[in-house]
Formats: sequence, structure tokens, C-alpha cells
Amino acid sequence: MPILTYLIIGFTCLTSLMAFQNQSLFIKYLFMPYQMRRSGEWYRFFTHAFIHANWPHLIFNMLSMYWLGEITELTFYAMFGKFKGMLFFILLYAGGIVLSSFPDFEKHKNNAYYSAVGASGAICAVVFAFILIYPVQGLMIFPFPFYIPAFAYGILFLTVSSYLAKRGGDNIGHSAHFWGAVFGFVFTLALKFELGAGFVDQVRSYISEHLGM
Repeated sequence: MPILTYLIIGFTCLTSLMAFQNQSLFIKYLFMPYQMRRSGEWYRFFTHAFIHANWPHLIFNMLSMYWLGEITELTFYAMFGKFKGMLFFILLYAGGIVLSSFPDFEKHKNNAYYSAVGASGAICAVVFAFILIYPVQGLMIFPFPFYIPAFAYGILFLTVSSYLAKRGGDNIGHSAHFWGAVFGFVFTLALKFELGAGFVDQVRSYISEHLGM
């Protein structure tokens, strides 16, 4: 049973609902680089992932976690054993929260008007751990009703996130998405380096079979 995935979803839904109803709580746990730098409120590096801007934001993130968090967590158990698997999955998620936020902290530490919320960086870490392990598994790009192989989804996601992060102007943490994804892939690869060869072999076989290359 992927208990950590369920606990993360349950706790995040609870804290997000509380923040929806309590504006002071919402503001207290926002990711606010300007405030963090000046007041030493470093806990915001972590707490912002457990509150969300609105219902669609919360639902989309938690559905993504439900769909891919389960299989990724169970695969960690199979690869590393129950205890190490749980520890590594916690580090994957927590690392995704914190490390995905550093670039935006550096970029906005002198911007008193910037803030962010949501678990997207951590969930991107989980998604890209999944992509490393299951690179040819079909993933759907919402709202399009068809599947593409996970490695192609990953390439497209990183390309679009990088472009949108550079363009800016839409108040979405594309940089956190990008670096959360990179962290999840690299962290999981560092845990089990053999996954890299498996990733390459699966992608090569897929391309050979479907594109004749």
C-alpha cells in the first residue's frame, strides 16, 4: 500500500482547506523570498507546498500525485525494500519542494510583491522519477485525449517549462516545475544508477519499433 502518497495527499488537502478559510494562515505559509530573506522565515521553503491557491490548483496537483505517486512509491519499495524505499520517497518529495524553490528565491529575493504556493515542484520530482523508471509508459497531456510515451512527455514538459520560465509574466512557477523535474530524475538516478541504462535501452527500443530508426 502506497501509504506515503495517501498521507501526502490527505495532509495537503487538509492544510489547503484550512488555508482557504483562513487568510492569515495562507499568508503565513506562502513562499515569499523577500520576507524570508529579511525575517529569516526559512520554513516557507517547505510550508508553501502544503497550501494551494484555489480548488482547481489543489485538485490538479493531488490527482497528479495520486496517478503517479502510487506507482512510483511502490516501485521504490520494490527496488530498495520497504524502509529504504519509504525514506527515499520522502527525500524525493521533500527535496523536490525545497530544491525547486531555490532559483525563484534567488530571482525574487528583492521583490516584495512575489509569492508562490503549491506542491508542483515536488510533484514534478515524483513525475520525473516515474519517467526515469518507466520511460515508455503512456502519459496523457491534459486536456488532449491521447497518450504519448513518458520520455516524450518529459522532453516536451522541460522544453515548455524552460521557455515559459524565461518569458515570465503569468504568475506560474515554471522555474519550480523545471527544477523539480530535474531534481526528481537526477535524485532517482543517483539512488540506482542502473536505471540510466534501462532508460536508454527502453527509449532506443521504442524509437526503433515505432519510428524505424
